[in-house]
Amino acid sequence: MNVDTISDFLAEQRDSAPDELQHLVLEFETLWERKLWHQLTNQLIEFFNNPGSAPQRLQFYKVFVLKFADKINQLKLVDLALKAATQCRDNQERLSFMEAVVKKVDNEESQDALVFATIAVARVRLDLEDLDGARKDLDRAERVLDSFDSVETIVHAAFYGANADYYQAKADFGSYYRNALLYLACIDIKSLSPAERRSRAYDLSIAALVSSSIYNFGELLLHPILDALSEREEDKWLRELLFAFNRGDLAAYDVLANHIKSNPLLAQHARQLREKIYLAALTEAVFRRPPHDRAMTFATIAAETKVRPDEIEHLIMKALSLGLLRGTIDQVDEVAHINWVQPKVLDMKQIENMRGRLKEWDSSVNQLGNWIETVGQDVWAA
Repeated sequence: MNVDTISDFLAEQRDSAPDELQHLVLEFETLWERKLWHQLTNQLIEFFNNPGSAPQRLQFYKVFVLKFADKINQLKLVDLALKAATQCRDNQERLSFMEAVVKKVDNEESQDALVFATIAVARVRLDLEDLDGARKDLDRAERVLDSFDSVETIVHAAFYGANADYYQAKADFGSYYRNALLYLACIDIKSLSPAERRSRAYDLSIAALVSSSIYNFGELLLHPILDALSEREEDKWLRELLFAFNRGDLAAYDVLANHIKSNPLLAQHARQLREKIYLAALTEAVFRRPPHDRAMTFATIAAETKVRPDEIEHLIMKALSLGLLRGTIDQVDEVAHINWVQPKVLDMKQIENMRGRLKEWDSSVNQLGNWIETVGQDVWAA
C-alpha cells in the first residue's frame, strides 16, 4: 500500500470518526510518515480504548496497523488486535481473526505476545463451547509462560482469567476458585465494573462453598472483592454464610438455610454443605480450647457440632484426612486427642475469644511465677 493510499484511508477514517477522536487520526499520518512507531502505537491504543472508535477498529487494524505491525511492540499489537476483534460479526470470524494474529506473532522474540494471543484464541473457543480446544491452547500458553523469568502482568491476568472461565465451564470449583483469585491478584479490582465485581464475588463464594477441596475461605474473606456482596440486600446472605462457615456457626447456618435452598447449585450440594459446616464447627470447637485441653470426648463433640453420636468418629476421621486437624482417636474410650488445628482467618468475636485465652494464659504464668517465688525463697536467698 503506497503513501497516497494510506493518506486517503486516514482521511476517510478521520471524517468518519467522532469529533473528539479526529485529532488522533490526524496525528496518525504524521507519526507514520516520520516512522515514530512507539508514539504511533500509543496513539492507536488511546484511539482503540475510546468506545467511540468501535466501528472503525477492525478496518484500522487490517488496513493500517498491519502495514507496520513488525515494527512495533508485539504485545501492544496483540492488544490492538483484541480490541479490533470485538467488532467481528460472530465468534467464528473472531476465531479466524485471532488465529491469524497468533501466526503473526509466532517468533522467538515475541513469545509473550504469542502467549497473549493464544490465550485470546482459547477464550473464543470457550465462547464456542470447544472446551477441549480451549484446554489445548491454555496448556500451550502455560508451557511457554513457565519458561519465562518474568512477564507482563497483563499476560498473567489473561491466563488466569481464561483458566478460571475454563474450570467454571467444567464445574471444577476448586480450580476455578484458585485461578479466579490469582486473576484478581494480577489486576486492580477498581478497573472492574460494579456488575463484574459482584459477579466475580458471587461466583467465588459459590465455588468456595460447593468445592470438595476448599475448607478454608480465609483468602476470600480478606479480599476486597467480597465487599461487592454488601452493596445489594439480596447478596448479603451469601457473605454472611461464608463467615458463618469460617466460625463454624451452626445457628447462623440454619438461619440462612432458606437462601441455600433458593440457589440451585447450593441446593444440589446441600448434603456436602451440611458436612462442611459440621467440620467447621468441629475445628472451631478445637480452636477455642487451649492446647493443653484438646482431648475431647465424642459426647462433647456431639454437643458442640450437633452431629449424631454414631457419626462423630467418621467426622473426626474426615477432619484428620483433610488435614484440618492432627491427632489420634481412642476408639475404646471415645476420645479424640487433637494436637493441631488448621489456622484460620478470625472475625472480631473469635479475636475476642483469643484475647480472653491470652489473658488467662498471662494470669496462669503470673500465678506460676508467684508460686515458684514463694516455695523457692530459700533457693533464691542462697
